[in-house]
Amino acid sequence: MLKTGQLDLKINKMAGFGQFIKNEREKRDWTQTEFGNQIGINTSAICRIENGTQKFSISKLETLSKILEIENQKINDLFFADKFAKEALKYKCSESVFSVAKNNATYLRNTNIKQGKLNFENE
Repeated sequence: MLKTGQLDLKINKMAGFGQFIKNEREKRDWTQTEFGNQIGINTSAICRIENGTQKFSISKLETLSKILEIENQKINDLFFADKFAKEALKYKCSESVFSVAKNNATYLRNTNIKQGKLNFENE
């Protein structure tokens, strides 16, 4: 069994974010109600999130990180990777979209370093 704060990357590479939440909750032997009370989400919403029929709120990511004792960066990476993958499938993008996105992210990071903070608010 994994210690609190460790991720089973083999599972997470194959599962969506809702399944990740379910796996982490079950590792801790928490009911959906117990988990929901900790994060401030009702039980029926937790059920829908775990089943993939409701999106997890971005505003709850930091709280989730604290509750699960997993680095916020890892939680964010899993959340946004899942979100991006679902959008790519929704719009029937080819597999090359992932390498293009990686290249774009590298470019934006490098531009950000050279020019200071980029403004994404109007996008």
